[in-house]
Amino acid sequence: MEHNRILIVDDEKLISWSLSAMLSKAGYAVETAANGSEAINKFSLFKPDMALLDIRLPDADGLDLLRQFKLRDKELSVIMITANADVDSAVMALKLGAEDYIGKPFNMEALRHVIDKAFEKRQLREKLDFFREELRKKTEHDKLVGNSASMVNLFKMIKVCADTDAKTVLILGESGTGKELVARAIHNHSARTEAPFAEVNCAAIPETLLESELFGHEKGAYTDASKRRKGIFELAEGGTVFLDEIGDMPFSMQAKVLKVIETKRFRRLGAEEDIQADVRIIAATHQDLPAMVKERRFRGDLFYRLNVMNIPLPPLRERTDDIPSLVQYFIERLNEEYGLRVEGVSPETMAYLTGYGWPGNVREMRNAIERSMMLEDSRILTPAFLSAEIKQQHEKAQNKSPHADSDASATGPARHSFARGHITIPAGGISLEELERQLILMGLEISGGNQTKAAKYLKMSRDTLRYRMKKFGLSEPFGKDEWCGMKTGEDAQRLFPHLAS
Repeated sequence: MEHNRILIVDDEKLISWSLSAMLSKAGYAVETAANGSEAINKFSLFKPDMALLDIRLPDADGLDLLRQFKLRDKELSVIMITANADVDSAVMALKLGAEDYIGKPFNMEALRHVIDKAFEKRQLREKLDFFREELRKKTEHDKLVGNSASMVNLFKMIKVCADTDAKTVLILGESGTGKELVARAIHNHSARTEAPFAEVNCAAIPETLLESELFGHEKGAYTDASKRRKGIFELAEGGTVFLDEIGDMPFSMQAKVLKVIETKRFRRLGAEEDIQADVRIIAATHQDLPAMVKERRFRGDLFYRLNVMNIPLPPLRERTDDIPSLVQYFIERLNEEYGLRVEGVSPETMAYLTGYGWPGNVREMRNAIERSMMLEDSRILTPAFLSAEIKQQHEKAQNKSPHADSDASATGPARHSFARGHITIPAGGISLEELERQLILMGLEISGGNQTKAAKYLKMSRDTLRYRMKKFGLSEPFGKDEWCGMKTGEDAQRLFPHLAS
């Protein structure tokens, strides 16, 4: 128990000495203080796990000290001790977070029992917090990751929806872009976070069961209704109802959801009375709802009600700068989930990943990383275990790349340079990787080594720039001899005209 530290604050020296001797013998680490100022000093230096605190001190009020201690350490266990017990001070001490309240004179063994029990409760609380945290880690959903302009705008929209308690939100995006993650983020960052988040996939439930799923039913409402059942709207009271794939909701059900939005009331199947609905409704779909409205496959009035706050999610192919960050995030997440120790991906693998179109978006990327991590023996992921689709697209891109084998084998005057726009290919040829390396070096040179500015010059995120610097073994600081002799002023204006003054 030597790690359990107790601070005794009492101006009666005999009591302090007796308690200190008893608790030290029991294995506790003990410090004493005779007044308020000494107690505050000892608290900062000793960092106790528990305080035995006299309610009346020569220079301080014990209740004020209790407040200060709890502000500094809300987990601190405090037992108040007093010779002048009264109901007001006792109640106030317990309200402020004291573990117990004991009057003088007290029985040493009884106090020792109270102290031991308080530490047992503390240890149980810590274990419970630990297990809750472990459970949270195991069940936690993936997070939204990215620092591209589109993701920054998305984060701003999430904050607006959360802060304003918008009653209806519509999330649009392709499958796998993270519509559920956005819905959960809005809920978790809003004042409704302590209330339930209830979700239903409108495409996965038969039309005959969807109404019962959403609104519940009374016993006997239909053949299999053997008992009363609460629906999603009732279970999520005070929280959020997430209607995923609302574009697949039957037309008849759309009218009933619209009624809930307009009246904030619903009725269980087979019931005679309405129930109040205090919920935020977040709907999501990968379908083109405006087109469906024109084709009369989705109710226009429901669409306009849902479309008050509209959040479009960009597909992964439109935010490729986020791919390195996403890859690293999934590696860390899956390492934790499976107990693996993968460190990253090879430059070649990253080239495969950044060059792929990701029709399944972020969900497909997670699956690709997970597959590679399960099959790869080394701590660096290679392209070996990437899917056939990723490999085929990479090979097609390589085959379409311009090359000049005949030029490479030619000699003398038959070899020549080729120029188009701002780019010049020298007579001896140049690889795309070398060209990329030179551009990165030039961007760093003209920005004075400032990575943020260099990333802007090169129209990429700072994380992508750092990854590519690491890829080419570019360390900082670098000298002028490392950037291939390019002329800063001329080449900066020629290759980065959008930033030229």
